[in-house]
Amino acid sequence: MATTVQLEASWLAALGAEFEKDYMKDLRAYLLARKRDGAVIYPDSSNWFAALNTTPLERVKVVILGQDPYHGPGQAHGLCFSVKPEVPIPPSLLNIYKELHDDIGIAMPQHGYLESWARQGVLLLNSVLTVEQGRAGAHQGRGWEQFTDAVIAELNRRREGVVFMLWGSYAQKKGAHIDRTRHLVLSAPHPSPLSAYRGFFGCRHFSQANEYLGDQALDWALPFEP
Repeated sequence: MATTVQLEASWLAALGAEFEKDYMKDLRAYLLARKRDGAVIYPDSSNWFAALNTTPLERVKVVILGQDPYHGPGQAHGLCFSVKPEVPIPPSLLNIYKELHDDIGIAMPQHGYLESWARQGVLLLNSVLTVEQGRAGAHQGRGWEQFTDAVIAELNRRREGVVFMLWGSYAQKKGAHIDRTRHLVLSAPHPSPLSAYRGFFGCRHFSQANEYLGDQALDWALPFEP
């Protein structure tokens, strides 16, 4: 994770200085040490910055904040809540699909691959960009949170009219400093099976986002064949 990191140009211009800071150097050293110790880290290093590389800064319309990547084999690929097409749809994403159907009538997709959202301008950003196999939250508190705080700060400062979907108390705390006079901030409980019935179902965030975006509204329907 030096300044030569493979990062999309607009994000590199905004965030390049972060890679020279001590916290990122410490994070890099920690990740290298864990690999040397035999830890299996997800996603693959080529996908650590997939959310930023898929959705350039100037194209971001919506931000969905996750916490950390899936920790099962083959699941995480760098976009929060998303899994590759051949991987079973995780429970939280199933609940997102249920709300999407109830809100705007989109049929339940048969896969969990959200790249088409990212290509349209949905930044699918986890707060922590790596995890270890079978160890949820293994890399929390190691520096990724400071980096993704910088991502949110740059969006808040450089852009106007972005929709932030903050699901759960963790995301809501992370988005506490977003300027509500320049952006739309939508908050709801997390879509996990433990909390979806406390207000995620019925939050209608997808229709609210499209109403706010107007002629820049998103097509939330996923391709049948990803």
